[in-house]
Amino acid sequence: MKCPLDGTPLVITDRSGVEIDYCPECRGVWLDRGELDKIIDRSASAPPPPPPQSRGYDDRGGYRKKKRGSFLEDIFDF
Repeated sequence: MKCPLDGTPLVITDRSGVEIDYCPECRGVWLDRGELDKIIDRSASAPPPPPPQSRGYDDRGGYRKKKRGSFLEDIFDF
């Protein structure tokens, strides 16, 4: 199957038991029927991530807040 945006052949990968099609060029992600439901179900049953141990120190001499991530970051880290 080819990417609908740029025509590059899609790569199929398995993330937590869910097959995901993605384009290595534009990094677009395509899911088949039912795959989004599987991802949502598995993220709801996953334990919450541990709280951060310490805050980072930025270049300007102050503390920076770490942006809270989503469950999709765990799945789509190619």
